[in-house]
Amino acid sequence: MINGGKNPPDIGIQLPEMKLTVTESSNGPPDGNVIRKAQVMQLVLRALCLVTSVTALSLMVTAEQASTISVFGFNVPLHSKWSFSHSFEYLVGVLAVVALHLILQLLISGSRLVRGSPIISSRNHGWLIFAGDQVFTLALMSAGSSASSVSSLNHSGIRHTALPNFCKPLHRFCDRVSTSIVFTFFSCFLLAILVVLDVLWLSRH
Repeated sequence: MINGGKNPPDIGIQLPEMKLTVTESSNGPPDGNVIRKAQVMQLVLRALCLVTSVTALSLMVTAEQASTISVFGFNVPLHSKWSFSHSFEYLVGVLAVVALHLILQLLISGSRLVRGSPIISSRNHGWLIFAGDQVFTLALMSAGSSASSVSSLNHSGIRHTALPNFCKPLHRFCDRVSTSIVFTFFSCFLLAILVVLDVLWLSRH
């Protein structure tokens, strides 16, 4: 039927009002306290690595002893010193350069942290620190491995020959060298951690 020529009344449906709340993503940038703690941790690791490197360097450069050894029934005088081995000289040189690198980075990073600035000023600066840390990590690994082979030979002697264990009469020298090598690998481990932290920083910036 036609209802007087009028259109049927409109039917309106009112939906409940919806409010959207935008929250900050958990993957957002960390706050200032987290960043500062991370920077302080890097400085602590560098300081600890400097201590271990200087300790290894000091032990190696003071490794020296004189004694006697019996070969074919004859007493032969021995004088052992770190500078008599190219591997030990290589280790001393690497440790000295690593210590200088760490001191320079600590001075720069520490002064920036005191002023309230980021310890890494730019991405180029971050790449430079990453490259330095990585190179010196590999150098420490190489020097420590080379010195370890010579130290192992001193402890075991040369098989099938009359050359005995040199570390028996030169135990103080060998103990200092071995301890220096241990601290060298510990410094290498700490620098490797810093390399990982450098990579994490570069991936976020």
